[in-house]
Parts: sequence; C-alpha cells; structure tokens
Amino acid sequence: MAVFRHSGPTLSLMTDRLDPLLRFHPFTRLNTLLQGVEPGDKRPLLFSVGEPQATPPEMIKAPLVQNLAEWGRYPLAVGTAEFRKAAADWLARRFHLPASLVDPDRHLMPIAGTRQGLFFIALAALQEPVSASERPAVLMPNPFYHVYAGAAAMAGGEPVFLPATAATGFLPDPEAIDRRTLERTALAYVCSPANPQGAVATKPYLARWLALARQYGFTVAFDECYSELYRDTPPAGALEVAAEADGGLDNLVVFHSLSKRSSGAGLRSGFIAGEERMLKRIAQLVNYGGVAIPYPILAASTALWRDEAHVAANRALYNENFALARRILGNRMGATPEGGFFLWLDVGNGETAAKRLWAEAGVKVLPGGYMARPDANGQNPGERYVRVALVYDAAATREGLERMARVLTSGASH
Repeated sequence: MAVFRHSGPTLSLMTDRLDPLLRFHPFTRLNTLLQGVEPGDKRPLLFSVGEPQATPPEMIKAPLVQNLAEWGRYPLAVGTAEFRKAAADWLARRFHLPASLVDPDRHLMPIAGTRQGLFFIALAALQEPVSASERPAVLMPNPFYHVYAGAAAMAGGEPVFLPATAATGFLPDPEAIDRRTLERTALAYVCSPANPQGAVATKPYLARWLALARQYGFTVAFDECYSELYRDTPPAGALEVAAEADGGLDNLVVFHSLSKRSSGAGLRSGFIAGEERMLKRIAQLVNYGGVAIPYPILAASTALWRDEAHVAANRALYNENFALARRILGNRMGATPEGGFFLWLDVGNGETAAKRLWAEAGVKVLPGGYMARPDANGQNPGERYVRVALVYDAAATREGLERMARVLTSGASH
C-alpha cells in the first residue's frame, strides 16, 4: 500500500492558515460546484448530508422538562456521574466488556458531538514531539471524514493518507505502512463502520492497529459513531479488542454518538472512552475553548443510552432504505454497505453526476472526490463516486432513489 502525504504549496500551508482548510471543506466545495444550478424535478431532497431526518425518541422530553432549572448552570466538562455510568454500562453490554475495564470516573467523558472530540484528540495527542526534525504524522483513511484532516493540520501534524479503496476492502491496510512513518506517528484515525463506504472492521483488524500503536507509541482514535447502524451483525469495537488483549486502555480512545444511533444530531451529545491521560487533556481543552454539554441534555442523553428499543427501530428504518436502494438501483449500487447509512456509488465522475442529479432530479449528493485527496500518482480514490445519505423515511427515500435512477440510467456521468 502506498502511503502519501500533502504536497504542493496550498496544502503545505494548512497548519499556518485557515483559508486552505475552508476551501477544502467538502460542503464548501459542493456549494461552489452547484452555485447557479437550479434543482430540477419536484421538492429538493438533500442526500448529501448525514443528518438523520427521523424524529428523536419521545423519551427525551421528560428529562429535558424535569431539568429546566439546570439551564441556568455552567456545565462541567466531565458531565454528570449518571451520564458517565449510563454510557459505561452501555459499552459493557454492547461490547461484552468486563465491568472493570471502563471506569466511568476515569475512562469516560461526554463530548458535545463527536466531531468536537475527534478534533480535540489531535490537539491532545500531538502535545509531545515524536521527532526533532519532522512534523508528527497523523494517519487517516483515504477517503476520510473531513474533520480528521482539519484536526491534524490545525494541531501541527502532517496528514498521511492511507488508501481505503475496493482493493483494500475500503479500510486501510495497517501492515503496509512503512516503519519510518510509524516512528513519527502521533495519532491514527480508524473509522468502522467506515464513512463513506460502510465497511466494517473485524476484531483481528482492530487488534493490528492497537498492536502497532503500542509498539510505536501513538494513539489510535477509533471512530465508532455508526456502530449501531448495521445490516445483520453488530460491528466489533476496539474496547473488545483491548479487553481480550491485556485489559488495558493505553494508546486508544473510542468515540460514540447519539446523532446516528438515536437520531439526536441536534442534541450534540456523544462520549469519549479510553486512556485516562488523553481524556484529561481533552477535558482541559473543553475548559479552555470547547463546549460542555448542558445538564438537561445530559439527562436526556442518559435516558437514551439506557434504552435499546428505539435503536432497533432506527436501525430497521435504515435497513428498509437499503432494501429500497437494492431494488431501485440494482447492480449500480454495488455491494450493500455493512454499516452506516451511506451509499458509495461508482458513477464514473462524482462531480458530473452530482451536478446532473441536482439539475435534473433535485437530489443533492456529495462528490466522493471531496472526501479524498489525490494519491502519489495524482489519482483521487473518490473521484468516481458519490456519497448518498439514506436519511429520510421510506417514502422520501424511494422517491429520491427513483429520481436518481432515471438520471443515472439516461446517460453516462463521465
């Protein structure tokens, strides 16, 4: 596997200026691409953003109302004992962990949306130099969730992009990373189920990453935000691997969210669990420049982590949407993603297809090239694809997919 890095004057300035980061933000690029293009067909359908459209569970109403007085208090970065215990108990149930593995008072804290946590982990992990002559490396899949690259750049690291294509099962191959890169690595982002491709990592795969991290002394940020959206088998988690290895949490942090699991994106509520040293650093970053979760939202979140019925109903909704996609798109859909709620469609040219789908069908999708960077040969591994978020109810999803099918079958997107 080829490992490649930023090149060229624009990308090399990412640690010094904010402007390049803004220009490379995928939705900034999408807005530019579609500027002046009027949506066709009927009502526009936004399949571009991974924002669940389902109504959050009714159970959040009572704790929000019962804790109205708490809106008047500044919340602590570490949240409440009730929240931490509920989240730790959920981890133990979901991933079959020994009760002693995750101490809710030492190894877990809430975060105002895992996007914030995924950004802060780079600032936390890159505090200590790994080389006197080179910038610390931050490993990430390519394609990738845009926060990984932005966090690496703003923390002073060098984003190192690892191919995550069909040839690698849409997950980077950790064994193919050269020793010199590993020696200067401070942080690696590992996402399973993967955004955008929906690939799910096995326990042996996660174990290889943890072993490398401990051998070379870097932190692995396991992004498991889509872990509860799966087709048949619950995805494995990094904490399972740690428990089966030596029962320690060194060199790892995991991220979980209520945005996808519970359709609660507006709550901005998730948590981080893992190495105590990293959590202490992140808590201080929240104290200085982050946002702690308000107490009423923590109370509502606590109720959500204690309930699984609404999660099963949520998962069934997405699985119905994937069944619709299989029927409507047929072979064009490729393999059904194992997790998440995205389609990763090979359309020949993602930008061309995105413009046509918006202009002719009123369906907005994200060009896959906007979630990736060109490799050492100048090839962007996402260029042929579009990412399609199946976040609406079945009726709207069916309508949008049928519109897409008409456009995609009416002419090539090259």
